[in-house]
Amino acid sequence: MDSRTGKKIRLGRVLDPRTGRAVVVAASHGVMSGPPAGLATRAEIDAVFGQLDAADGVMVTPGMLPLVEDFFVGRGRPALVLHLDWKNHGRKIYTPGADGRGEGVLAQLASLEEVAAAGVDAVMTYLYIGQRDTALERAEIERNARIVRDAARVGVAVIIEPRSALEPEGGAALSTDVLSLYCRISADIGADLVKVVWNGSVEAFSPVAQTCFAPILVAGGPGGEDPASTLRLAADSVAAGAAGVMFGRRVFRAEHPAEVLAGLRAVTHDGVPPERALARH
Repeated sequence: MDSRTGKKIRLGRVLDPRTGRAVVVAASHGVMSGPPAGLATRAEIDAVFGQLDAADGVMVTPGMLPLVEDFFVGRGRPALVLHLDWKNHGRKIYTPGADGRGEGVLAQLASLEEVAAAGVDAVMTYLYIGQRDTALERAEIERNARIVRDAARVGVAVIIEPRSALEPEGGAALSTDVLSLYCRISADIGADLVKVVWNGSVEAFSPVAQTCFAPILVAGGPGGEDPASTLRLAADSVAAGAAGVMFGRRVFRAEHPAEVLAGLRAVTHDGVPPERALARH
């Protein structure tokens, strides 16, 4: 008996054993960017969580957990995913960069021992690469490798979300080559799952999924106003080889989060075309 069993059990709560896929809702944006639309108040948090029962997993922050812990209690409940990092990359208020560097910093919010004691199934951490200051990239690799080791010791699964530190500058930061680079690095560090941004098409994303041996979950990015585009993105992600999606704003900002989530499950797990999945609800 060892921690490998614990990780296998926890990972099986995130990825549906029937399909090997997952629909995870990211509800943890506040720790990075302040109060997000749709989850800005306690009342909004309670209302949205009342519509997330069908998710395979829901990601929260350490501070949110006491507010929503009852949501995770009981048989058949969504897996508990913890947003392990704080970061100031990509923030619209007090954006880093006034000093001319602008490459951002990150911090870990909890120890893995605390995470395991809280019953968390998986943690998510960021991995930023491509910094002009190579010491920052080295620190990111070392930080993520340590998290993977610590999580393995206590039997918790790890989701790594790799990003380019130069992404705000555009250019090649969202190219197939860059995504393939940092997704493969994440897998080789030891990620159990890799969350990654979408780069525009099935054709552009397929090589990313093919060269990353860890299952990939596609990030949703901005959205929530158009359920049809949300379900189409999920269908394209699965067609490109992803193991599912990890959407936040596209779910919790929707007018009817439960309906969008049901559609995402139909598309991701059952292969229902997005147009049919939308028509069901």
